[in-house]
Parts: sequence; structure tokens; C-alpha cells
Amino acid sequence: MGFRSWIREKSAQLKTRIRVISVAARDPRTPWYARMLALTAIGYALSPIDLIPDFIPVLGQLDDLIIVPLLLYFAVRLIPREVMAEAEKMVSEPAP
Repeated sequence: MGFRSWIREKSAQLKTRIRVISVAARDPRTPWYARMLALTAIGYALSPIDLIPDFIPVLGQLDDLIIVPLLLYFAVRLIPREVMAEAEKMVSEPAP
């Protein structure tokens, strides 16, 4: 497996994972603090505003590579397992 195919695979997995977290965050059984962490992480990833500007070499990109995954990690840990399982099932099933 080449580097490009590995990147494509990881990118596809991340996109799916973000959709699952987004669906789980909208579930009413998800605690408000987990919902806030998940939506903050997704919003930060999509936002053009960064805590550390991207033009600062290395640090500008590292904040995206560290902050977003950490927020997503903690959000997933706080979302109930049954909610995550249902969200994964909803995302993996094809739309009618």
C-alpha cells in the first residue's frame, strides 16, 4: 500500500467517523457536554479561524492535528456507547 492510498483510506475513515460523531451529537440521549465538545471539534475543523494561525511554520498545522482529534476523542468517550452504535449503523446503512 502506497502513501497516497494510505492517506485516501485514512481520509475516508475520518470523514465517516466525523459523520458518525455528528449524528451521535444530535441524539437527545447524548449529554450536553459531549454534544458541545463534538460540535466544537467539528466547527473548529471547518472554521477558517485558528487558535494558532497557519502561516506560523509547523505550529500552525499542529494545532489542527492535535486540538481537533483530542476534542473528538473526548467527545466520543463521553457519548453513550449505545448512541455511538446506533449512529454508526445509521451512517453505514444506505439511504432509502
